[in-house]
Amino acid sequence: MLRRLLIILIPVAFVLVGAVFVPLGVVIAQQQTQEVYVDRLGDAGRFASLARTALDTDRQEALDQEMERYENLYGIPTAVVAPNGEIIAGSGDVEILRGGTDSSLVTAGLTAALAGERPPPPSTVWPWSEEPLVVAEPIGRDSEVAGAIVLITPTQTLGRNIQEAWGWLGLASSVPLALLVLVAIPLSRWVLHPIRGLDAATGAVASGDLEVRVDAERGPPELRRLADSFNTMVEVVRNALERQRAFVSEASHQLRNPLASLRLSVENLAPHLRTEDAREAHAIAVDETTVMHRMLNSLLAATRLESVTGVETVEIAEVLETRIERWWALSEAHDIEMVTDVPAGVWVHAPAGGLGSILDELVSNALRLSGGTRVEVRVESGDPVELWVLDNGNGLPEDQRELATNRFWRSPQHQNTEGTGLGLAIVADLLREAGGRLVLEDGLAEDGRPGFGVVVELPSTGP
Repeated sequence: MLRRLLIILIPVAFVLVGAVFVPLGVVIAQQQTQEVYVDRLGDAGRFASLARTALDTDRQEALDQEMERYENLYGIPTAVVAPNGEIIAGSGDVEILRGGTDSSLVTAGLTAALAGERPPPPSTVWPWSEEPLVVAEPIGRDSEVAGAIVLITPTQTLGRNIQEAWGWLGLASSVPLALLVLVAIPLSRWVLHPIRGLDAATGAVASGDLEVRVDAERGPPELRRLADSFNTMVEVVRNALERQRAFVSEASHQLRNPLASLRLSVENLAPHLRTEDAREAHAIAVDETTVMHRMLNSLLAATRLESVTGVETVEIAEVLETRIERWWALSEAHDIEMVTDVPAGVWVHAPAGGLGSILDELVSNALRLSGGTRVEVRVESGDPVELWVLDNGNGLPEDQRELATNRFWRSPQHQNTEGTGLGLAIVADLLREAGGRLVLEDGLAEDGRPGFGVVVELPSTGP
């Protein structure tokens, strides 16, 4: 997240610095070009004055000497051009100057100068420019123009000077740019601190951890308010869930004693019943109190199962070691064979502290409801890992399997069996929150019965 924000902010910083220093670079190039042009224009005016005197007196020695010294000092060729375009005096290689007069820049300057006008200033010279700076000055004015002075100034030195100035400007611009980048990093962290906290907290809440809170003391005011609202929301949800679980647990516990008293009172009525109808009604009342007692026990077990939150990494064989003796005892009580096939070293992501309770629920269902003679628990490694609880009983039809994970649903053949119809629904929810899945299949088909199989799919992981 920080990297993505910096990818946005740092180019913006470059754009801001560029928006300030690029125009400055243009101004520097224009200014230096203007300075060189003004200097050359002053030199051309001086040569024009000397040339006018030389043409009037027909003595060019002083003009030629001055032009030669000027070219030796500055490396700038000069020429005196007659109205007919002939070079009548100059410094340096006259043939080169003659070739230079054919260029468009020289031609345009000479045309204006021989017409008695000063040519317009040249365009800005850039470091990559190759065209020379041409300055043409008329000798005389109006109808008395006797020729023109032409100075052809190479621009390599000017380009290097502009480039050097740009280098210093770039070095100067790196300071505010570095400051902007240095400010952007802590600023981004400050802005993103509540967002990172919210991201981690929402992941924890999704895993069932309702104790997580977000730091609402750092970051922009809007994000601090958002973090504070998130903390309030999590607290409200946690309190609501705790009140709900506490109510179910406390109500179940509180009802146990009155229910036990009621059952004892009903059973004590047996010696006082004289008719067959009364004894039959009495038996029904005893059965109902027994069912109510089982219902309370099931509600307490479901409450404990539903209180499981979070995800942890567990080794399945270790979990089964803590449960297997209890399962064997239950299977003996129901006269059912119990078989396990669980290899060691199979690790999965499972509901925190809840895989054992989930397996207890599935094995208990198989022992109580299957109507078979054998229950098998086995693990098939892979991704996801599949943990099977199978029986060779009567099974469930396909249409009933789709309803089996609904809360309080009971199959028609198990309406009078101990249980609440909450177990599979809660198990399916817990597995879903842990990234797993509950699948209902056929079981151990024997003697014409399809059996029933519950598959727990969990994400595989290393130790």
